[in-house]
Amino acid sequence: MNQKALDLDLTNTHFETPHGLDSDEHYTTAYELALLSNYALKNKTFAQIVGTKEYTITINGSPKQLSNTNELLGNLNGVYGIKTGFTNGANRCLVTACKRGDMDIICVVLGADTKKFRTQDSIKLINYTFDNFKPLDILDEINNNFDTWKKENLNKIKINKSISNNINFQIKPSSNCPISEEIKSIPIRSDLINSTNINIDCPMYFEAPISIGSKVGTIKITVSDYCSFEYDIFCSTNLKRKKWNNYLFDFFKNYSTILNTQK
Repeated sequence: MNQKALDLDLTNTHFETPHGLDSDEHYTTAYELALLSNYALKNKTFAQIVGTKEYTITINGSPKQLSNTNELLGNLNGVYGIKTGFTNGANRCLVTACKRGDMDIICVVLGADTKKFRTQDSIKLINYTFDNFKPLDILDEINNNFDTWKKENLNKIKINKSISNNINFQIKPSSNCPISEEIKSIPIRSDLINSTNINIDCPMYFEAPISIGSKVGTIKITVSDYCSFEYDIFCSTNLKRKKWNNYLFDFFKNYSTILNTQK
């Protein structure tokens, strides 16, 4: 479980027990619960279970109805999961998945004193989000701008002492970016949705060798003064440094070209 948490970049999550009861080394955060839930919902069986309000099973020949403890499921527009929780240390908790239109959110409420407060706080957060925010596809914004930048600049980049002059890049969230690679879009205040600015900081001169995966620049997307996200630019090609035989080959190649031109 802990290895899976690391695989998902859940750096503030640690599991000590499989049942989730209180323990000093058993902890997480609201944000990382949202990330974990987002990942779990990709499992169709899990998504079906947490989205089922009632289910009837048979025990010793007698039917028994099971009811989902998520008070919002079937009672609040767009809710399709996920899970309630309670321990003496954590109090009342609720992770809710809700989709309305083209915006899909996960709401996490932790530490509520009662079920009523847990439900009320979740409803307030969900309704406020859909009333005041719109989805901004960060990855699309960055990819579109970076693709344009590459079309305009790739052929202008100078690579010194390299066997090949072909270079390309890939991007992913930087270590201090508040969102993970799993997150493609985030809710942004409606009045700021068109106030994005993207700054691409990538050099136009490189010197070989450059290995695949080397960080070479950054892309920063800023939404007014509201928030900003930084992605790292990595080299996706392996640029080997020229050796003496490569220079010798280039010399004879250029010399041959000159002779052919003179003919």
